[in-house]
Amino acid sequence: MSTYLKSEFEQDDWRKSTISRKYPTYRRKLIKTNQSWLKYKQIDDDAEGLWRIHDKLYDFSSFIKHHPGGAFWLEQTKGTDITEAFEVHHITAAPSNLLSKYEVRKAAKPRNYVFTFHDDGFYRTLKRKVALALKDLDYRPKRKSNLIHIFLLFTTLGSCLTAPLLQRFSSKILMELIAAASLCSLGIAAHNYFHRKDNWQMYTFNLTLLNFAEWRISHAMSHHIYTNSLQDLEMSLFEPFLCWVPSERYASKRQHILSLLIQPIFYVFVYPYQLIERVMHSLISKNRLYWHDVIGLSLPALMLMIAKGPFWSVLMQWWRIIHISSFLFTLVGLNAGHHCTTAYHDGDANREDRDWGLYQLDACIDRNEIKGSHFMVLISFGDHILHHLFPTLDHGILPQLYPLLFGTLKQFEEELREFSFPKQIIEQNRQLLRTKPNLRISGGKIK
Repeated sequence: MSTYLKSEFEQDDWRKSTISRKYPTYRRKLIKTNQSWLKYKQIDDDAEGLWRIHDKLYDFSSFIKHHPGGAFWLEQTKGTDITEAFEVHHITAAPSNLLSKYEVRKAAKPRNYVFTFHDDGFYRTLKRKVALALKDLDYRPKRKSNLIHIFLLFTTLGSCLTAPLLQRFSSKILMELIAAASLCSLGIAAHNYFHRKDNWQMYTFNLTLLNFAEWRISHAMSHHIYTNSLQDLEMSLFEPFLCWVPSERYASKRQHILSLLIQPIFYVFVYPYQLIERVMHSLISKNRLYWHDVIGLSLPALMLMIAKGPFWSVLMQWWRIIHISSFLFTLVGLNAGHHCTTAYHDGDANREDRDWGLYQLDACIDRNEIKGSHFMVLISFGDHILHHLFPTLDHGILPQLYPLLFGTLKQFEEELREFSFPKQIIEQNRQLLRTKPNLRISGGKIK
């Protein structure tokens, strides 16, 4: 089995990350945004204004409009190290074969991130198996994912438009709860689509008031790649109010306890906060709004068009739906498989083998009670480890990869850890209280 390095907080210089050579510059700023994360990542990554993959620099400027995944990914990542993103979002060897055409030179400095992708390592071994299996997979479940998504879209629209028409208070409240749950499920299901090339389904994510383009940065580019680390923007955005970093140097013990008590309040405001924050930033500084932000306002507009009640009454009804849905979405999201006391968080001891796939095994713990249910997996961030390892594949396809995953786990003497949702919630609360790093950790097990 692998051996481990000293924990970050056992070392003299604690202000650093255990997955990078430099402390993330964006974390030195009081206000953290997607744009500041990208801006300071350019400073930290030594990509010299180009795109860095491993130890070489590339100029994809002429390729942006031709990128099969859409221009967004390359436009946003110019000037940064995209090694992990490139490896993870391209399963076959075809994209790698095109790199030489755009190569400029070797990078002058070593990579900031410590992750490896050796041919005989865990991740590339598994990826080769998956690449070979792609042509033989059954892709019919992908159509089922599409049908589930459409069902959730119509359920959301139907329940939201029915709620203003109801007269009885109890019926109104029940329909609002159904609308909130449907909107939450639609948002999570839409997450299945924004990891891929541009598609119409990803726009439905914006009905939540969140924005898929923003989440492509904070979720796909940051959280998926640098899970549970100081570079994980999804963790940083909650700080200092909610802090999962196991150290009193980032949040005092009192702050950790306070996090536990106030977290439900933050669940309620996740949807509207991100839009309000971007609107305020756009008014006083640089514009951070997109044309498709208006999609989030289409629900209240439709509700007002058909409503029989007063304007403010309908608006408050939509506002209640948004807040309840936000609570459910965040409850599911923050307890989906990362924030457990036995999952790696920055500062915990790390493996000497810095294979990116093994890192994901250490930072992810799957939910076991929803496995085998296509519907529940799609609306619960299910099959989490496989989704992190191969985010561009539809959730409906992922179960077919388990034999390959288990075979590779056995080959490398590793294991897949699983908890039930109630235990995930308990563990997430315990992680909020954890102020000491795990000194030795292997596949989530403290040695």
